[in-house]
Amino acid sequence: ANFINYSLTDVLSSLVSLILTILFLRVWKPATDPRFAIKVDRAKETRGVVTGAQGWYPWIIVAAVVIIWTVAKVFTIGEVKVPWPGLDKAVYITLYNTPYGAIWDFQPLATGTAILVAAIITAFVVRLKPADFAGAIVDTWVQTRIAILTVATIVGLAFLMNYSGLTYTLGLGVASVGAFFPLVSAFLGWVAVFLSGSDTSGNALFGNLQVVAARQLDLNPILMAATNSSGGVMGKMISPQNIATGVATTDLKGKEGHVFAKTFKHSILLTVLLGILVWLQQNVLTWMIPH
Repeated sequence: ANFINYSLTDVLSSLVSLILTILFLRVWKPATDPRFAIKVDRAKETRGVVTGAQGWYPWIIVAAVVIIWTVAKVFTIGEVKVPWPGLDKAVYITLYNTPYGAIWDFQPLATGTAILVAAIITAFVVRLKPADFAGAIVDTWVQTRIAILTVATIVGLAFLMNYSGLTYTLGLGVASVGAFFPLVSAFLGWVAVFLSGSDTSGNALFGNLQVVAARQLDLNPILMAATNSSGGVMGKMISPQNIATGVATTDLKGKEGHVFAKTFKHSILLTVLLGILVWLQQNVLTWMIPH
C-alpha cells in the first residue's frame, strides 16, 4: 500500500491466499462430514469439458487487467469533474470550517470498465460464443438486479446523510466511547455491510462517520476508514443478501438459517479480533498504517 497502490493489497493478498490454500490442501485432506452431504442428480445434465487451466483464466486475466489498469492509471483517461449545480459548496461544514464540495467525478474507464474488458478478453481466450456471452450477461443481471438497487439506494442514503449533517452529528456522538472506538469502529463496518450486503455501500454509509470520529479522538482517520471496510468483510458472511446468493449457487436452498447460525460466531469473533488489531495498530504497531 505504501509503495505501489493501496487497492492492490486486496488482489495480491487474495492471490497469495489462493496459492497457499491449494498447497495446503495437497498435504492435508479434510475428513468427509455427512452433515454437509447433498443429494444432487446430475446424470441428465450436459456438461462441457473445462480444463483446470481454463478455470483459472478468468481470475488470472481479471488480476492482470486490474493491476495494469491501476498502475498505468488508465481510469484517469477521459475523466471529467463536474461541480453539481445548486449543491456544490452550498453546505458549510462547521467541524472543518470549510464548504462541502459536491463534485460528480465522471470516469468512463473506471474499475467497472476494467472488469468488463477482462470479461471480454476471457470470452475470447476460452472461445466463448457471442450468444453464450450475451446469455451470461443476462443471467448476471437477473442475479444482481436486486443487489444493484440496494447498493444504489444505500449510496443515495449516504449522500443524503453527508449533505444533511447526519453523518457528522453521529460521528461526534460515536466519539464519546473514547479509547474503545477502534473496537466500535470494526463493528460499525460490520453492521453497515450486514444491513446492505455490500462493502461499497457500507463504506459510503459509515466511512465519513469513521473519519469524523477519528479526528475528534485524535486517531488516525486512514486507519479508522480502513477498519470500516475490514469490519464490513466480517459482516459480509452473515449478510442475508450474500447468504441468499451463496445458497442459490451451492444447492443449499432453504438452508439459509443453518448457514447463518454456522457463520455468525465466526463473524463476531473475527470482528472482535479485528478491533484488537486496530487498537494495537493505533497505539503500538503504528508502522503498519499506510501513509
